[in-house]
Amino acid sequence: MAHHLLSLLDIWAEKPQLEWALAVITSVEGSSYRKPGAMMLFDPLGKTLGMLSGGCLEADLRRHAQQAIQTQQVLHLTYDATDENDTSYQLGCGGLVNIMMVPLLADNHYLGLPMLHQQLTRGYHGQYQLSLNHNASHAGEMSGRFIASDTDKPIQSNDLSNKTRQLTMADKDYLSIPVRAPFHLGIFGGGLDAQPLAAMAAQLDWKVTVFDSRSAYARSYDFPVAKINKTPLQQLKSDTLTQLDAAVVMNHNLELDALALSALQPTDIAYIALLGPGHRRDKVLGLAKLSQQEFSGFFSAPAGLALGGELPSSVAISILSQCHGVLHHSIGKDDDLCRLDRVMG
Repeated sequence: MAHHLLSLLDIWAEKPQLEWALAVITSVEGSSYRKPGAMMLFDPLGKTLGMLSGGCLEADLRRHAQQAIQTQQVLHLTYDATDENDTSYQLGCGGLVNIMMVPLLADNHYLGLPMLHQQLTRGYHGQYQLSLNHNASHAGEMSGRFIASDTDKPIQSNDLSNKTRQLTMADKDYLSIPVRAPFHLGIFGGGLDAQPLAAMAAQLDWKVTVFDSRSAYARSYDFPVAKINKTPLQQLKSDTLTQLDAAVVMNHNLELDALALSALQPTDIAYIALLGPGHRRDKVLGLAKLSQQEFSGFFSAPAGLALGGELPSSVAISILSQCHGVLHHSIGKDDDLCRLDRVMG
């Protein structure tokens, strides 16, 4: 099930003329499954896109969405699980969650979601600002807009340090939500062991591109969830690589891996991993005439975390776990613990 905001908007954009409702978490006290800024969409037939909890609230939210759509009213909902004696909603996190439900209407320009969808599709990032008019009753009084970042470059992962916050402009209150396109993973090498890596990344709603010019590798039917790029490494354009957030080099060929690292080194990609044990890493870096310190982002070689297992799916989990931690700032560049020392080449 897709949960990234762009995936939700892709489905919504197919029939925006339907009377949808947008639910967004505006604030949280204590712990909760999702954080402020999380969004969910409801259509008038009961279809839902996304989630705001682990399944505790969605059925009740669907009922409120129908009410909001029928009345075109803005609803402010509070779910309180701080009282252990109140089991009304079975919230497992024990926090208090405030949610605003707003119908999407032509009168409120669908809260700016068409522009937001367009910009995320193009790979841009910025802030989605949703009005917090607590005095508004009719949804037509609400507004939403996308504010692009100052740069024309696609988002770099460190922009995720921004958090959803409430702000006041021209005497109006807004919820400012950082938004970005899905992470883009480049896999350099289209062998059998790259297939579970691509599939798992797609399950995370990441964009995946497999780079391999060899005719017997990176066949489209082996990677149904990925884009295939057959351009030789020496001919790859720099802007193709700078669009990536992360890269895993796994050609199982010393020369090709060296060429891939040479192409990736000048970029600001947040995470670059090289498959294989330490002695193979040294050979590849030697061929590329590079050192680990010359990579600006997190360079992992051997790739991944020491989670155990040697089959392709286990290797994929270990690499994606580490990559996910780097992109979400749970693992820093200087963290050398739990590296995975493989015997694979």
